[in-house]
Amino acid sequence: MLKFAGLGVVIFSVFGGFGLAGGSFAILIQPLELVIIAGAAIGAYMIANRGHVLGHTVGNLGKIFAPPKYNKDSYLELLSLLYTAFKLAKTKGMLALEQHVENPRDSTLFSRFPTFLNNQNAMVFLCDYLRLLTLGTDNPHEVEALIDEEIATFREEAMHVPHAVQGMADGLPALGIVAAVLGVIKTMAIIDQPPAVIGASIGGALVGTLLGVLLSYGFVGPMALAMKQDVDAEMKYLLCMKAGILAHMQGYAPAVSVEFARKALNSDVRPTFYEVESTVSALPPV
Repeated sequence: MLKFAGLGVVIFSVFGGFGLAGGSFAILIQPLELVIIAGAAIGAYMIANRGHVLGHTVGNLGKIFAPPKYNKDSYLELLSLLYTAFKLAKTKGMLALEQHVENPRDSTLFSRFPTFLNNQNAMVFLCDYLRLLTLGTDNPHEVEALIDEEIATFREEAMHVPHAVQGMADGLPALGIVAAVLGVIKTMAIIDQPPAVIGASIGGALVGTLLGVLLSYGFVGPMALAMKQDVDAEMKYLLCMKAGILAHMQGYAPAVSVEFARKALNSDVRPTFYEVESTVSALPPV
C-alpha cells in the first residue's frame, strides 16, 4: 500500500504542480513520445540481459508491491525452528535430525513452521547445512567460509534483476532526449507554419525529455532500489540462520545459539529476547 501511495505522490506532485502553475495538460498528451521512450528502453533491456534475467523481471516487479516477506512474526518462526532443531540435536544427537532434513516436507519438525516450509530457498539452505552436521562436519570456520561463499553467490544472482532495472533507469533520461530530438526534427520540417503551430510542436518534443527524466527518477529508479532492499532482506534471513548454526557448532545451548541468530537481525524486525523466550518455551517437544 505504501508503494502505491508513493506513486500517487509522485504523479500528483509533478502534474498537480504543473496544473497549478497554469500549464495545459493537452500538450502533455504525447503518446508517440512515450512509445519511443518505452519501446527503446524495453528493447535495450532485452539486448543487455540474458533470458533468465528477463524471465525474473516481472516476478521481481510484483514483489515490490507485495507486503514485506520478512517481518517480526516470520523471524519468530525461524528462531523457533532453529531452537527446536538445535534442542533435538543436543538431546538426541545430530543423527536425530537426519530424517527431518532428508524429507523436510514429511517432517514432523518442519511441518510446525509452515511459512518457513513454503520458502524453498531457505528450507534448502538450512537443510543442506544441518545435513553437513549430521555427516560429521565439526569445523565452524570451514562451515562459515562455505556459508559466506554460498550467500555471496545467492546475492550475486539475486542482484541481476535490480542491476538491470537500475541500468534501464540510468538510460531513460538519454532516451527522453532522443525522443525530444526527433520531435525537434519534426518541427524543423514545418518551420514555415505559424508560431502557434511551431510552439505546440516544440512543446510536444520537450515532453520526451520530461518523460525520460520522470520515468527514471520518479518510477524505475526507485523500483530498482526497492528490489535491492528485497534482496538485502533475503540475505539477512540466511545470515540469521548462519549465526545460529555457527553458534550451535561451537557447543552453545539452544537458547544461546538462537540468541546469536536474533542478534544478527535488523532492529525493525528483531523480536526481543523475552518474545523469543516466551515463544520457544511454549513449543511442544519433537
